[in-house]
Amino acid sequence: MEAVGGYAAGVYLRSPTTGLLLMAVFTGLPLQLFRPWWRMQVNRPYPVAEAYRSGQAVLLHDAESAMSRFPQLMAGLPFPFASLYEPVTAGTERFGVLVVLREATPGIPVGTADRERLRRAAERLAADLVALAAAGAPVLWEGDPVSGPAPAPEAGAEGARKAADRLAQAVLSLDRQGRIGYVNTAAEHLLGIGGPQLQGRLLWEALPWLGHPAYEDHFRAGFMSGEPVHFAARRGRHAPAQWLSVDLYPSVDGVTLTLGTSAKPAYAPASRAGRDAEAATATASAGDTDADAELHASADEASALYRPVALAIALTEAVTARQVSAVVTEELLPAFGGRQLAIYLLDERHLYLAWETGFPLGFLNRFDGVSLDVRLPGVETLTTGRAMFFESMQHLAAAYPGIPLDADVGARAFLPLIASGRPVGSCILGFDAPRGFTPEERTALTALAGLIAQALARARRYDSEAALARGLQSALLPHRLPVREHVATVGRYLPGTQGMDVGGDWYDVVETGTGLLALVIGDVQGHGVAAAATMGQLRSAVRAFALSGSTPQQVVSGTNQLLIDLDPGQFASCCYMLLDPDSGSVMAARAGHPQPLLRHPDGRTEVLDLAGGVVLGIDPEASYPVTELRLTTGSVLALYTDGLVEKPGTDIDVGVERLRKALAAARPAPLTEAADRLISEAGNTADRPDDIALLLASRTD
Repeated sequence: MEAVGGYAAGVYLRSPTTGLLLMAVFTGLPLQLFRPWWRMQVNRPYPVAEAYRSGQAVLLHDAESAMSRFPQLMAGLPFPFASLYEPVTAGTERFGVLVVLREATPGIPVGTADRERLRRAAERLAADLVALAAAGAPVLWEGDPVSGPAPAPEAGAEGARKAADRLAQAVLSLDRQGRIGYVNTAAEHLLGIGGPQLQGRLLWEALPWLGHPAYEDHFRAGFMSGEPVHFAARRGRHAPAQWLSVDLYPSVDGVTLTLGTSAKPAYAPASRAGRDAEAATATASAGDTDADAELHASADEASALYRPVALAIALTEAVTARQVSAVVTEELLPAFGGRQLAIYLLDERHLYLAWETGFPLGFLNRFDGVSLDVRLPGVETLTTGRAMFFESMQHLAAAYPGIPLDADVGARAFLPLIASGRPVGSCILGFDAPRGFTPEERTALTALAGLIAQALARARRYDSEAALARGLQSALLPHRLPVREHVATVGRYLPGTQGMDVGGDWYDVVETGTGLLALVIGDVQGHGVAAAATMGQLRSAVRAFALSGSTPQQVVSGTNQLLIDLDPGQFASCCYMLLDPDSGSVMAARAGHPQPLLRHPDGRTEVLDLAGGVVLGIDPEASYPVTELRLTTGSVLALYTDGLVEKPGTDIDVGVERLRKALAAARPAPLTEAADRLISEAGNTADRPDDIALLLASRTD
């Protein structure tokens, strides 16, 4: 932290739960202010998760760079600050992520020296964790994070103490962890607590009324932005309560807090703090102890009110109905302390279970496919368009006598999913314990249900188009490859997993009329039905040219002209090889496609250097020279599309080299095993933006 000029730092580590990182240690800022970020799913769009997934550092030098890449982070922390994330890895072992927060440097990226210091620190930490693992200690984190070491808060010099004691305004000095150091005489009189009783304690433990979730945003702004912050806070939860003006004056070594009396809120808070404080006070003054206890429940639940904002942003990125449901599970449930979730979708006046988590196995099956005429809360919330909240299972059972219940204790919320006036389905939230629902929570859940419905409606349209594209593509790809003496061929195709999960990659093996074998691989730019349709046209064209006995140059040039004449607004890359099975001679033409690989019988593997021209569909005058080579017995030729070797943020040459090494290490026979090995890593990647085609050809005896 100190080496790179930071004011806070922490470490996330793996947890026993697959796909979940936990904050293990944090120092430099009050730990409780960051409770919403103690847990981090590795598949979420946050910089910590990105650094862990990619194994690459994420360096955000200002708020603008953070907002452009990680809007969900800035939705919860909308302050000017910089953050650096370095993965803690040793070889292929991923332990976690090192995080440093520091002041923003607008327009000035993180320097090379700081990058290197951060990397070295992560390497040292990884080495220590490797040693722990070697000694038999599991390198997994469980439970809450711990606060890192910090120097004891200073009480201040004697002269400064006397000067501050002369002030009529209450003054407290806080360190960067939020612990109280100096307390002047006016503060002791205002709070009715002596300085020695306050010094060394966390502010929110010593003065719990300042720990209300309504004020956390203000404290985060003060500690993180370095700018003064002013807000009003209500001291005491029962009448007569007292409004105090709170001022924070931060610096790199601490925060000065001043308190002043006020008959009413002295400032109009920019956030919801004022409304929350008034609501909390009004509830407490009315003597509603249950609601008061709820408002002051665990900071885990209340602080997570930021997460609905993250949900709204994340829903814009979800494409399929499954992705939407997963986002709701990861963001909505933690935000409101829920444990169960079910989503039903409407089809032909029946509700069908599309997603569930947390319910007993098989319990919801009895409600799958229910008609809109059945009296059930999940049905009536949709038919009436009104959200329904039951603060206990007894209330639910009383409202719907005889309804099967999965538990005797808990609470339930039933939300209608309606998009632009059209019913989409219903959403059920379950809670393990009885609880009330504040007016703000009811409003927020109802509004979020509308966002979820919009996302699901969009996802269903996408699913329909994706199903059409998948069917079209499946029909266009070869179902089997020709079997020829002296030659073995194997093809593989994997759709992408991000966005539209079908594309324009294709492969083919064509028996020409002259006894030669044409090996073809291509990649149409884009995804979806249009790309699949263009792919089908190009594959048919290549087959027609090949069957007519055209040379490789004629095949590629003719296909180029056809694509230009069709004018689909797309271009394509292609590699076409004409193989003589008897002699092993090959004539190859390439149009903007990645270079093939050749594995020799002794295992030596090289990237071929085939001459080529521009991609298809751009230049009607383009020429495509032919390269001649020979495929000896026992050698393997690998043609592939760029989805197999490209990764975001990584040079494609790195991916090609990785594939070359994998082919060199693979057994050449049987060829199916070699193909499976080359594509296995990509197949196990859940976050794959592009589709992949692979074609292997081997000379046999």
